[in-house]
Amino acid sequence: MSATTDHPLIDRHQETLQRAVSALAERDYWTPYPEFPKAYGEDALAVGGAAFAGLKGTTRLAAEGDELVGPDADAGGETSPFGEALNIAYGYRSPDALIAAATAAQPAWAQASPLLRAAVCAEILARINARSVEFGFAVQHTTGQAFGMAFQAGGPHAQDRGLEAVACAYAEQTRIPAKANWTKPQGKRDPLTMEKEFLVRPRGVALLIGCNTFPTWNGFPGFFASLATGNPVVVKPHPRAVLPLALTVEIAREVLAEAGFDPDLVQLAPEKPGEGLAKTLATRPEVAIIDYTGSTAFGDWLEENARQALVYTEKAGVNTVLIESTDDYGHALANLAFSLSLYSGQMCTTPQNLLIPRGGIATDQGSKSFAEVVADLADALGKLLGDDAKAAQLLGAVVNPGVRQRIERAEKGEYGELALAPRTVTSPEFPDAVIRTPALVTLDAAKDALPGECFGPVAFAIAVDSADHGVELLRETVRTRGAMTAAAYTTSPEVEAKVVEAAVDAGVSLSLNLTGGVYVNQTAAFSDLHGTGANPAANAAYCDAAFVASRFRVMEVRRHS
Repeated sequence: MSATTDHPLIDRHQETLQRAVSALAERDYWTPYPEFPKAYGEDALAVGGAAFAGLKGTTRLAAEGDELVGPDADAGGETSPFGEALNIAYGYRSPDALIAAATAAQPAWAQASPLLRAAVCAEILARINARSVEFGFAVQHTTGQAFGMAFQAGGPHAQDRGLEAVACAYAEQTRIPAKANWTKPQGKRDPLTMEKEFLVRPRGVALLIGCNTFPTWNGFPGFFASLATGNPVVVKPHPRAVLPLALTVEIAREVLAEAGFDPDLVQLAPEKPGEGLAKTLATRPEVAIIDYTGSTAFGDWLEENARQALVYTEKAGVNTVLIESTDDYGHALANLAFSLSLYSGQMCTTPQNLLIPRGGIATDQGSKSFAEVVADLADALGKLLGDDAKAAQLLGAVVNPGVRQRIERAEKGEYGELALAPRTVTSPEFPDAVIRTPALVTLDAAKDALPGECFGPVAFAIAVDSADHGVELLRETVRTRGAMTAAAYTTSPEVEAKVVEAAVDAGVSLSLNLTGGVYVNQTAAFSDLHGTGANPAANAAYCDAAFVASRFRVMEVRRHS
């Protein structure tokens, strides 16, 4: 392990890295990346928009003679959910070529010090950050997020998660000192003395399998955790969301080359239509690490079949909210309405099953029956989304046909009685976008089976026998079906204690009595853990030591002094 400390990138980023490591311990708010477009210049929106427009119709990451994939939208290319084909082609390398290049690139990177690797990663993030608006448009037009959310979640907030992983990886790699002197007293005899050296050994080739909805936010933690711990990374993006990760790979390769490393440490692996490239790469013996976000079915397949690799998965779950009582009824409903609506519920953290006692709840506005709570929540959704232009900025667009089909099933009453039907929203800016408001379905736990995951803008208000019944259903749901989030509204210390116990027991993070500008489906890097790894929805958390520490091992060399 090199002890290099005089590289220009270390000088440039060491202070930021030290502050990031401190932030992990403090868990307070901190970010080096501004989350508002104007922080990047008064004309940042115009400049970033022009840069994004200039990407359309181009070819990315292709060497002379490379096969190309992606320009034909009917054959797997990217089309904006807002109605426009991007017509971008990407260079294609065979699985053999990808693995061979990654393997050849690794040795020099593995020999670099953890500090130098962290500094190179920080430089990659700094250059991504400088293009945050461009990334925002790229995320918007591959995921269907409205621009405001695409910019923040796909830009600075994703960068936060990436830097968090770099800082955590650096801290774990340096927890054991690079060198140590060992002296054992021997009484009257000379002591035994040894010089010990501790060398970080990366695990091997890492495979990142990207998702359609949050390609950078969900992709950056694994990408940077693997790269910072000395592993080459093959990035296999979702076919409908290639561009944000392609830009990431381009920038990473540029920085690596400038720093004196082989750019093939990072490669893009776009797939041909119907190729199933993720399965092919995931089971290669050279692939030692896999990061995946997406459906439970494929996540389970990876865990069962990619046995040679360390597999980190974030899959699906059923996020549950218990509504037992509140001392701020109006703001509680407004908070829930926003959480249900944000990005049309197309988030792994969106609440879905709302458990409400059949006999009603106590509020600062008096007792409210189950029917009144449901009606008032429907009214809150209606007020929030009543204006089409404003609604479009919150809802974004429906990301794929599967989500549209679930909305249609709810509209037909296939899931249960409709308390609020979804309606079509027309965006003044993107009239071809498919935009729907959330559907609210009522069920009764006494006679209806609890619904499984229904990804998209469909929520279920479920009548339960009591608060205790609701707590047990929350516990059971998390244990059996998984959840990325859970929430509760209660003014009772006894109920709060029970729901906290249930959440910890079942293995899910809990939000209590959210009524202000913090929502259950949002987490903050350097403070909140995203996922727990303790229930079926995910086997890892962004970002704790467990997420990074197994991506490398420490070897020891010892000598007599």
